[in-house]
Amino acid sequence: MRLIFLGPPGAGKGTQAKRLTDKYSIPQLSTGDMLRAAVSDGSEIGKRAKEVMDAGGLVSDDIVNQIVSERIEQPDCAKGFILDGYPRTVPQAKALADNMRQKNLVLDAVIELRVDEEALVRRIESRVAETVAAGGTVRSDDNPESFRKRLSEYREKTAPLSQYYEQQGELVLLDGMADVDAVTAAIEAVLEKDGDTGASAARI
Repeated sequence: MRLIFLGPPGAGKGTQAKRLTDKYSIPQLSTGDMLRAAVSDGSEIGKRAKEVMDAGGLVSDDIVNQIVSERIEQPDCAKGFILDGYPRTVPQAKALADNMRQKNLVLDAVIELRVDEEALVRRIESRVAETVAAGGTVRSDDNPESFRKRLSEYREKTAPLSQYYEQQGELVLLDGMADVDAVTAAIEAVLEKDGDTGASAARI
């Protein structure tokens, strides 16, 4: 089972990925974790990434793509994996497709959790108010303004990616605002279609 999760901050990707990793014993792969692991392992590509990061630069697509390519070859990915936060751009998506094709691997689904952004902002506002009322400390980035900015950045960067996978007939849209168990059930229904993701499906 090889999946890509798309969705803005607060959509519940982490919760759903955790449930899938527990049930199917497959790893959830995030770009940050993979970069840190490559640097820590001291691999050739990890050394290149470290040089860029130490210089304060942004790690290039070529480096990220290679790190992902090497990571999905590791034994714990033999039964599959969940990609969260990668690909972020259409070029990365095309590179991933090429990598998987060369390895004779098939992507089972690209699942995007669609959400009501204003409802998410209201959740943040309520959480902040509750934290303050309880005498707690609110993180500097845990406020409606910062959250709106993160949502906007996600929307700008990911919209082309969603369109790309929709054009490929691989995108499945699910309602991320539904009950957590209902979202899990919807994801399971997608996975139980025996890999039949040949047509874009909307379940919102």
